[in-house]
Amino acid sequence: MDIPEPEAVLTWLTNFQESVIAAMVDLDPRARFSTDRWERPGGGGGVSRACVNGDVLEKAGVNFSSVQGTSLPASATATRPELAGRPFRAMGVSMVMHPHNPYCPTSHANIRFMAVGEPGKVSWWFGGGFDLTPYYGFTEDARAWHRAAAAACAPFGKSLYAKYKAECDRYFYLPHRKETRGIGGLFFDDYNRGGFVKAFRFARSVGEAYAPAYAKILRKRHNTPYGKRERQFQLYRRGRYVEFNLLYDRGTLFGLQSGGRTESILMSLPPLVRWEYDFQPAPGSPEARLTEFYLQPRDWLKKT
Repeated sequence: MDIPEPEAVLTWLTNFQESVIAAMVDLDPRARFSTDRWERPGGGGGVSRACVNGDVLEKAGVNFSSVQGTSLPASATATRPELAGRPFRAMGVSMVMHPHNPYCPTSHANIRFMAVGEPGKVSWWFGGGFDLTPYYGFTEDARAWHRAAAAACAPFGKSLYAKYKAECDRYFYLPHRKETRGIGGLFFDDYNRGGFVKAFRFARSVGEAYAPAYAKILRKRHNTPYGKRERQFQLYRRGRYVEFNLLYDRGTLFGLQSGGRTESILMSLPPLVRWEYDFQPAPGSPEARLTEFYLQPRDWLKKT
């Protein structure tokens, strides 16, 4: 019988949270992550770690939560109606990094574990991934990011990278804008392939690939000179990030519907953002190329 080990996942997740923070502080020594411990009235709680106004990171959040309840919220049973009304335990680490420099992309990652049902009759799965949202595109960065994603998946099956890369492109899509949120990465859910031990190894592999891949890009770009034009475009494009998180993100909906801590759930939103009516970038400009080339699903590993 394949029995999940939530406590083993819990231990790894708390260590994973600290390892990501350590990697960001190594990159940005002035980054100071506050620690905010919270409890959920319905059961469980978490630790929110937030940074504002480092040298590289304008805002960053790395949040851990472990909650339980007597009935799954609607966002979790929309595609699994058979689980409605059953007790659950959910835990995970989720992070978003918003750098100062417009030439540095925003990034997001999360790893989560869900167990649903009574003892002896538990359904369980892992989910998560990571994705990159540039404001100014660089092909070499996109390729490096996707090489890291492919390497994280490779030990677990030849088809996994292609499958979860495509899922990421589909998930992080704004239908009302007809564009993806960024250049993608990996997105997986309902993952219990090969049993608990193997599935847990896969989730760890994906999580542990994130910080090195992102830090490499930040080191390359965070000293790039920029002016008011680039900053204003960054703030405008951050609006798309807000739109996705508030309208479509399942993690945001689950957190709010399950009675999670609102400040922690909405920590993913950027500190400054702007909307401009009917903004149209100049033809042939780097700003136009972002949506015309980079925000179109493509095979970033294909040599051209």
